[in-house]
Amino acid sequence: MARIKLTAGRIREFQCPLDKAQAFLWDSEAPGLAVRATPPGKRSPSGSKAYIFQSTLGTKNFRLTIGDCKAWSIDQAQAEARRLQGMIDQGIDPRHAKADQLAETEARRIAEEHEAQKQIVPALTAWHDYIQQRQARWSKSHLADHNTVSKPGGEKRTRGRRSGESDITQPGILIPLLSLPLPEIDTEKVRLWLTEESTRRPTHARLAFGLLRAFLNWCGDQPQLRDSVHLDACTPRVTKETLPKKRAKDDCLQREQLRAWFASVKRISNPGIAAYLQVTLLTGARREEIASLRWEDVDFKWNTLTIRDKVEGQRTIPLTPYVASLLAILKAKNETPPSSKRKSDSEKPDDWTPSPWVFSSKTSKTGRLQEPRIQHNKALTEAGLPALSIHGLRRSFGTLAEWVECPAGVVAQIQGHKPSATAEKHYRVRPIDLLRVWHTKIEAWMLEQAGLKFSNLK
Repeated sequence: MARIKLTAGRIREFQCPLDKAQAFLWDSEAPGLAVRATPPGKRSPSGSKAYIFQSTLGTKNFRLTIGDCKAWSIDQAQAEARRLQGMIDQGIDPRHAKADQLAETEARRIAEEHEAQKQIVPALTAWHDYIQQRQARWSKSHLADHNTVSKPGGEKRTRGRRSGESDITQPGILIPLLSLPLPEIDTEKVRLWLTEESTRRPTHARLAFGLLRAFLNWCGDQPQLRDSVHLDACTPRVTKETLPKKRAKDDCLQREQLRAWFASVKRISNPGIAAYLQVTLLTGARREEIASLRWEDVDFKWNTLTIRDKVEGQRTIPLTPYVASLLAILKAKNETPPSSKRKSDSEKPDDWTPSPWVFSSKTSKTGRLQEPRIQHNKALTEAGLPALSIHGLRRSFGTLAEWVECPAGVVAQIQGHKPSATAEKHYRVRPIDLLRVWHTKIEAWMLEQAGLKFSNLK
């Protein structure tokens, strides 16, 4: 192969004969460097010229394209040829090195795109994945809490509107944080969010903070998210510095308030709500445990109530006489067909079936009672009693039970509290009849203090 010194003029004048597929002009300055020319064709009407490098590795010849002569200068091409020859002298195959370089470049590009994507995608996307993966392990109320703190808002408010509130629902308390990219949720952002929310709704802010902390810990266990999350964003120090100290609630009915409370509640025009409030007080159950009662849970034959329990799954408690009388009235009303009532045009007797819910509601989407607080608050105002939450009725049961000297373990078992001592956990198995003895005493004492004679109420 004849070699000459490459110049711009020689490269410009060099042409590939039409009867050949390619022709080479070899450089005398750089090892293995040449200009390769091809004749005119469909892709290149005037032909093409490119720098190539040719050498031997082991016993085999190989050839690499350096680049187009219009893009590379002679000096650049010669420097590249020397670099490639230097690799061969070290026993490195330039073809493999080029492939590795391309792979590295591609990997770098993918990593940069992934990093950019992490900066763009809001944390709310990971939040929904978190709920989807974990909800099978959660209770209904725990799942509802996650949905509440992350609801988008902007919907028409259908109930529970307070005076001065907008008729459009507001976004969930965590939306300001979850709308940010996950890497931006750091300690400072959480502190600012918590400072603002704790002044308006400290209890809800404390709940949301706990849910957010569990979510970020979950992100730290996910390979695709662990590099994006700040695991120290929700340290206990943040709540200690921001949230007011948590205090136990103490709203509770006193013995002398029972007469006024029962009298006012019994005057509520909605018999379902009136019965609900009395049953909640006389069973000491949680708000949703009573609201979600079905008729299949009420056994009038053996006088028992089966309650869906958030701790043990379910528990069975006695159906005391006065509570049984309240539920019997509701059951009779529930099983009376529309033909025996005042029937509207939309009701068809052929389609009618009794409600499966003990405390049913025709206006609720779920078909059962959802919001008893409004009527309860009105009853408290009329009776001149201080504010009392629905959970305060549960607290009242546990407190008032002490007046009949009922054992604490009996009260805990009726209310569905976890055993708090070794003896309670392992050595106390109370039958329903024993619970019934004490539960009936508690009910009779409350009715006595309320001035109600049960025999006159049947």
